Amino acid sequence: MERRNALKKITCLSTGMFIASITGAIANNNSSNPTKTILLVSGWQDVNIGDIAHTPGLIHILKTFLPEYKIILWKKSKGEKVKELLHKNFPEVKIIYGSVAPDSSVENEEVMSAIKKADILVHGSGPYVVGQDNLEAWMKYTDKPFGIFGTTIQSISPELKKVLDASSFIYTRETASLKVLKSHGLTGKNISFAPDATFFFNLLDEDKAISFLESHQLEEKKFICVIPRLRYTPYHKIKKVNWSAEKIKEVEETNAKYKEVDHAKMRVAMIEWVRKTGNKVLICPEMTYQVDIMDELLIDPLPADVKSKVIKRDYWLPDEAASIYARAHSVISFECHSPIIAAANGTPMFYLRQPEDTIKGQMYYDLGLADWVFEIEETEGKQIADRLMENWDNYNKAERKLGKSMKKVANIYKASSGKIKLVTS
Repeated sequence: MERRNALKKITCLSTGMFIASITGAIANNNSSNPTKTILLVSGWQDVNIGDIAHTPGLIHILKTFLPEYKIILWKKSKGEKVKELLHKNFPEVKIIYGSVAPDSSVENEEVMSAIKKADILVHGSGPYVVGQDNLEAWMKYTDKPFGIFGTTIQSISPELKKVLDASSFIYTRETASLKVLKSHGLTGKNISFAPDATFFFNLLDEDKAISFLESHQLEEKKFICVIPRLRYTPYHKIKKVNWSAEKIKEVEETNAKYKEVDHAKMRVAMIEWVRKTGNKVLICPEMTYQVDIMDELLIDPLPADVKSKVIKRDYWLPDEAASIYARAHSVISFECHSPIIAAANGTPMFYLRQPEDTIKGQMYYDLGLADWVFEIEETEGKQIADRLMENWDNYNKAERKLGKSMKKVANIYKASSGKIKLVTS
C-alpha cells in the first residue's frame, strides 16, 4: 500500500508539474466570477479514446485561458461512462443533449435555453466539422458569434462553405487544412492553426493504472506502449453505418493487404526494445476493435523470448490511458491520439502514420516533431527501432524536445482563446 501511494504521489506531481511548466507563465489568471458563457459542441463518439479526449482537452484549454467564462457542453454522443468521466472532473460544466432537425430547427428546450444564454458557440476538435448541424441551428436562431477550434477540414461542401463564411474564427488542427480553406477563398487573420485539443488532456485515473501496472510488474519508465491500427477503421463492424457493399469490400481488402506488412515494422521495434533493454511491452487499444487484432498482428508472430515480455490491455477510458502513458518510457502508435495523450503527460512518442489516416498527422510536423513521425510506407522497422534506442540512450534530450513542442502548443492555445474573448467582448 505504501509503494502504491508513493507511485501515485510521484506521478501526480510529475504530471502536474509538466502541465504547470507549459501553462503557468502564459495562463490568464483571472479568477473573477463568470461573465460570459461558451456553448461548446463536442463529444463525437465513445469508441475511441482520442475522440473522447477532445472534449476534456478543450474544456481544460478554456478553463486555463478563459477562467472567467462559464461552459455548457452540447454533447453529441450519449455514452454514460464518458458522461460520468466529465461530471467527475468538471462538475461545474453543464452537459446537455439534443438533436437538430434537417431544417436546422431544435425542439429540445434545454438546448434552446443554452442557445439563448450563451454568448458564443465553439465547435470542438474533430476529424471534420462533425457538428455542422449544430452550427447551422445556432445560425438559424441567433446572430451571435461562433467559431471552430482545432478541426481537420479536408473537403468543403456548398453547405459547409456557408457556415465557414459566417464563422468568427476557424482554427484547424493542422496546416494542411488551411490550404483547403484557401483553395475555397477562405483566408484572413481569423483563420489559423490550433492543434488538436487532446494536447491539453489532463485527466488521470491513478488507482486503476497503478493496480494494472502492479499486477503485471510494469515498472515506471521501463516499458513501452504500442498501439495497432488497420488502414481503415472497420466501422461497419463497430456500429451502424450506411456503407455500400463496394465500400465494405474496399475497406476489408485494403486492411487485409497491409495489416501484416505494417505491423511487422512495429514488431521490429518491440523485439529490439525487449532484447536490448530487457524491459516489457504493453499493447494498448485506442479504439475498441483493436483489442481483437493484438494477438494476430503483434503477439503471435513474436519469437518466444520476446513474447514472454509482452502484455496486452483491454479497452479503457483516456484517463486511465493517460496515467499509464505518463509512466511509460515511450508510446509507439499507428493511431494519432495516443501519442498526443502521451505528449500531454511528458512522455516521448512516435506516430507511425498510414496514408489512409487523413491529413491530421500534419500537426506533428507543424509542432516540430518530424523526427518522431514515421510515414509507414517509407519506413523500415529498423528505423523505428533505432530512433527508440536513441531515446533510450538520451532520454533527457527527448524530454526536452517534447517540452519545447508542448510550450508551442500552449502559446497557440492562449492566442486562440484570446480570439474567443475578443469576439465576445
